[in-house]
Amino acid sequence: MAMLIEELIKSIEMWLKLIKEPQEYIDPNLDPVLLVPGVAGSILNAVDKKTGRTERVWVRILGADHEFCDKLWSRFDPSTGKTTNLDPDTSIEVPEDRYGLHAIDNLDPDMIMGSDCVYYYHDMIVEMLSWGYQEGKTLFGFGYDFRQSNRLQETMECFAQKLESIHTASGGKKINIISHSMGGLLVKCFMALHSDIFEKYVKNWIAIAAPFQGAPGYITSSLLNGMSFVHGWEERFFISKWSMHQLLIECPSIYELMGCPDFHWEHAPLLEIWKEKSNSNGQSFVVLESYSPLEAVSVYELALSNNKVTYNGEIISLPFNLELLKWANKTREILCHAKVPDKVKFYNIYGTNYETPHSVCYGSQNAPISDLQQLPFVQSNYISVDGDGTVPTESAKADGLKAEARVGVPGDHRGIICDRHVFRVIKHWLRADHDPYYNPINDYVILPTSFDIERHSEKGLDVTSLREDWEIVSESQDGEENADSGKMKVGSISVSHVGADNTTWEEAHATVIVHPKSEGKQHVELNAMSVSARA
Repeated sequence: MAMLIEELIKSIEMWLKLIKEPQEYIDPNLDPVLLVPGVAGSILNAVDKKTGRTERVWVRILGADHEFCDKLWSRFDPSTGKTTNLDPDTSIEVPEDRYGLHAIDNLDPDMIMGSDCVYYYHDMIVEMLSWGYQEGKTLFGFGYDFRQSNRLQETMECFAQKLESIHTASGGKKINIISHSMGGLLVKCFMALHSDIFEKYVKNWIAIAAPFQGAPGYITSSLLNGMSFVHGWEERFFISKWSMHQLLIECPSIYELMGCPDFHWEHAPLLEIWKEKSNSNGQSFVVLESYSPLEAVSVYELALSNNKVTYNGEIISLPFNLELLKWANKTREILCHAKVPDKVKFYNIYGTNYETPHSVCYGSQNAPISDLQQLPFVQSNYISVDGDGTVPTESAKADGLKAEARVGVPGDHRGIICDRHVFRVIKHWLRADHDPYYNPINDYVILPTSFDIERHSEKGLDVTSLREDWEIVSESQDGEENADSGKMKVGSISVSHVGADNTTWEEAHATVIVHPKSEGKQHVELNAMSVSARA
């Protein structure tokens, strides 16, 4: 949701005395929380084995593409299940500053303009600190080398050590894990392989936007064309899709995110190709061919058969890696057998209301593909389903576990972890408010009765509209209800903001209607809209 509309709604809540200005405080009764990010969600540092010099290679802006290729490109070793750097003198480490939170907060701390594009758990960390969490006592992070397999023994050992250290630092309290995206697969792998340790240390696990059955459309195009993590002007300074493509082809984690071929999809994800063929008479014709997830493997092999990179003067072949596919299939077997221990509660939050790539199509009837090796250089088209823009809702919901609750929230894949309604849900599940809706400061019980949000773009403008209804239940003071009887209050507020460089602007407007109190209840209607644009 746009920033202005968030601030506007917060102002209205304060006007209604539902909240007060946030104050720093520490709640000693909270159980510890461990935040686990998804793919590309951890800072990675390259360490020179000879000199010990350390530099950040993910994420960075200055010299990003060169350092990325030089320090992060790797090859998969099937004997160890690990992808190792092409540069033998470089090792990759994840910084542990701020008890692991630094690595998953702002992925490029040096970036000033447009820093929101490199925020990961930043907003959630800030929010949880306002609830009374304390870094190093009740709030921790687990960054990891996201190139590696989600079941890599080295990662599993580090995760076990992290759980034990948090348990000790918090005075023996059990831990709440909050994972995002691929982090959910990592946690599920650990739970499957080390259920005894998981049960010993973990109280609750909340998975957000986890691709439990894969992200078929997104990963298909990533394997054939690469992926971009930023859009707009930042792309000019960031890592190219081609450079990212060469990394992903040798990443176990990416193969583990492919659409699960054994899952009973409502509509099976397909790879579709408009092909140009010739008949026995030499006449050409065009046909649309469709491939299931299993059948698509042969296409990947042909399309990437001549994929090569030049590294330090050496030409290295990087075809579709069948050894990696075998490893990923074994990972899926492990994930299928995972069970939530009896003493642990599992919750699932998934994104909805966004068109999400599911099947991928290359070429068209007017511009068919004549050679499969053209695919890495052809723009794909998507057949979309409901989801968060990356993970289909169908995949995220199908966790295969005993869940206490599954909640769908309108939101995109990255934005969902800084959504205020997700914060409300998490706060309730963590018992950080000590009661589902009770506000002890104002002695109110707030019952959210309905919530609708819509987002769309038109003529270069991003439009967000929101409607929310509340029932406020409180003890009436003497004569208060009679004094308010029959009086409906209506108010409105408008705010606007122009970027410092005059290239962006945003306006937001809200109307709030407070109905007369009746039998201790007061109905509140909120309608808000924001419009934003970039020059």
